[in-house]
Amino acid sequence: MGSSSITGAILAGGPNSGMSGALKALLPIGGEPLIARQIREMRKICGEIIVVTNTPRPFFPVLDHQVRLITDYFPGCGPLGGFHAALHLARNPLVWVVGSDMPFISAEAARRLAEDKTQISEAAIPIIGKQPFPLHGVYDKRNADAAAKLLMAGDKRLDAFLGRIPWLGIPADGWTEEDNVGAFTFTIHKPEDYELAGAMARRELPA
Repeated sequence: MGSSSITGAILAGGPNSGMSGALKALLPIGGEPLIARQIREMRKICGEIIVVTNTPRPFFPVLDHQVRLITDYFPGCGPLGGFHAALHLARNPLVWVVGSDMPFISAEAARRLAEDKTQISEAAIPIIGKQPFPLHGVYDKRNADAAAKLLMAGDKRLDAFLGRIPWLGIPADGWTEEDNVGAFTFTIHKPEDYELAGAMARRELPA
C-alpha cells in the first residue's frame, strides 16, 4: 500500500480533565511532544497528515507546515466529530485514524490493516481482547457520510458508526509482542498511564 493513498489523522480534541486540563497531544514523551512521535511514525506510510482539534493555537509551534490542522464540522461531538472531519477533508482514499493520547502508534500495524482491507469492507479495525479498537483503524474516506448522518441525528457513539459501515476485524493481539509493532493501542487516560508511557519510551532508547 503506497503512501500516496493513505492519510494519517490524529484526533486531538481539547484539554483532558483526567490530565489536569492538559492537552495530551503536547505532553512530553521521550523528550518530545507526544504528537511529534505520532507524526514521525505516520510519515513512514502516509502521504498526508491531518490533526483535528478545536483548539489549534497551541499546536502552531509544534507542527510543521506540511501537517494540516483542521477543526470539527460538528464541535463537541467527541471522537466521532473528529472522525467525520478527518474523513471528509482527507485528500487520500484511505484514512488511518488514531487518538492523540496514543504514544506508540504503529505504521506497521496500519500497513497490515490497509493491506487486509477488502474491496467489500470500508474499514479494517484491529481486534484486541476480542473487541474492536476503532482508534487505530484504517477507513475509507467515503465513510464521512455515515458519520455525518449520525451526528446530524444527535448520535455521537463510535459503536453506532461501526454499526453503519461494513468493516473487517483483524485479530491483532499477537502484534503487540512483535518488535516492529509494539504497544500500538496503549492509551494515556490518567497520570499513571503517562508515567508508564515515559518509562516505556525510555526503554526504546539505546543503552
